[in-house]
Amino acid sequence: MPVSGAGEAPAPSNELEKKLKEAEQKHLYLYAEFENFKKRAIREQQEAAKFGWKNTALDLLEIQDNFERALAFAKPEADPNLVNGIKMVSQQFRATLEKQGVAVIPSIGESFNPDLHEAVGQIPSDQPEGTIVQEQQKGYTLHGRLLRPSRVLLSKGPQTNPVV
Repeated sequence: MPVSGAGEAPAPSNELEKKLKEAEQKHLYLYAEFENFKKRAIREQQEAAKFGWKNTALDLLEIQDNFERALAFAKPEADPNLVNGIKMVSQQFRATLEKQGVAVIPSIGESFNPDLHEAVGQIPSDQPEGTIVQEQQKGYTLHGRLLRPSRVLLSKGPQTNPVV
């Protein structure tokens, strides 16, 4: 019978068990990495489907702006049918944008929010300072993300007369 001594090499089964555990750990790590990759790829694909048409949406908003300008300057007494037709097309266009996740940012009467609004000036008004009193251009979000900020005029607050 062989006597085990202090100078002997470790038993081969211990080495194999150690290598097996390392291989199992590596396998688990790679499996977890692959699962994370799959989840990330699915999330990126969903984001691309949701937000991938952002540039097209911005271009389409220019068309909506032109419809609104046309309605603002239209004279209904000249041709009421034309004005009603433009109104209907504008409403249909806006409804289509809304179905695709484009929403108008509320502005007038709201407090200024630099994340949603772009201040282009201030005017005196009865509203408290920092309140939006006019909207130069509508702002929009796409599925809750800012697509285009609202361009607004803010209140300076009530005009005070200096005492002389």
